[in-house]
Amino acid sequence: MSKIARRDINEEWAHAGIVEAGGFVYTSYCVGNLGGTIEEQINGAFNHLEERLSSVGLTLESVVKLDALFKNIWDIPTMEKVIKERFNGKYPARKSIQTAFAHEDLLFQVDAVAFRGEEHDA
Repeated sequence: MSKIARRDINEEWAHAGIVEAGGFVYTSYCVGNLGGTIEEQINGAFNHLEERLSSVGLTLESVVKLDALFKNIWDIPTMEKVIKERFNGKYPARKSIQTAFAHEDLLFQVDAVAFRGEEHDA
């Protein structure tokens, strides 16, 4: 059995920003540009995701699953525009959910699963 590696630990919130297990990399709570427009926040969240993936040697093209959380679900077309610009045609499966965020200025958050391509001891 492969090791499970947990990185980007936030003790206060009791979560890991990155968990790697069985050739997959799971990321959580990717946000950015808080207080900005929806497009700025979506780009900020994907920047955050890209930074996390880069820290384990991966890119956005390795993402196989996205969970997108919106304050306003009608902002999906803005996310789709950004995905087309950033994922180079290597689109992940995805789910979009409208939710009430605890932080008033937060409009968008993304969680993702990326595939390393082979079992990798973290």
